[in-house]
Amino acid sequence: MADRLKDKIALVSGAGSVGPGWGNGKAAAVLYAREGAKIMCADINLTAAEETRDIIREEGGEAEAVQCDVTQSAAVLDMTRACQDAFGRIDILHNNVGILEIGGPVDLSEEDWDKVTNVNLKSMFLTCKHVLPVMEAQGKGAIVNISSIAGIRWMGVPYLVYNTTKAAVNHFTRMVAMEYAPKGIRANSILPGLMETPMVEQALAEFYADGDIDEMFKKRGALAPMGHGGDAWDVAYAAVYLASDESKYVTGLELVVDGGITLQSA
Repeated sequence: MADRLKDKIALVSGAGSVGPGWGNGKAAAVLYAREGAKIMCADINLTAAEETRDIIREEGGEAEAVQCDVTQSAAVLDMTRACQDAFGRIDILHNNVGILEIGGPVDLSEEDWDKVTNVNLKSMFLTCKHVLPVMEAQGKGAIVNISSIAGIRWMGVPYLVYNTTKAAVNHFTRMVAMEYAPKGIRANSILPGLMETPMVEQALAEFYADGDIDEMFKKRGALAPMGHGGDAWDVAYAAVYLASDESKYVTGLELVVDGGITLQSA
């Protein structure tokens, strides 16, 4: 199928990538565009957002880029207005921003707890606060929140605040889905498993394999019943489904994309 998102407008937060390669937000923005959507690429790193924008334009799509710190309400409002000014509406809100810090309740600093909570959870609260009124006025919209299987499982790494915020994202999404279902707005979450993305390279290589990226991905991939890790495109294809009218009767879903890891009891 082609043009699954034809004439739709997508606002993608975290549309850049923290390093070379394809992060989840970058892949989603590009795939949305390939399916016919016009994209507002938002990221705290404007250069990264512009890189994604330029890829879309080079492929013949329409996209703009904006810098936004999604932990700040005024910045999120500006981002929302920028999307409306550029394209007239917002049909899809894709929340991809997320960070992690390793540590349990004793060794994790209070500053890191607050930072991760703000980036992973408050950001979604703020984007929904400002975008939902736009969607409500339109009478329709689709929200895709990127969570993690770490929100429903212990994954072998003590990142307490990451797990906690992702669990909260899941329930936050369900609550938005329930409140706004009568208004034609759907909200769903995607729970990626052990993915191979630039963020994982930066955050976990030392923990898993003393900085050896290839060895880290080999070890992580072996944990999945499928025998390998996933990539950003696996998440992006799931996002296209949830953003498209193919899922018009789907809301409050937690779509697991993990190669079967969560099917295991241990």
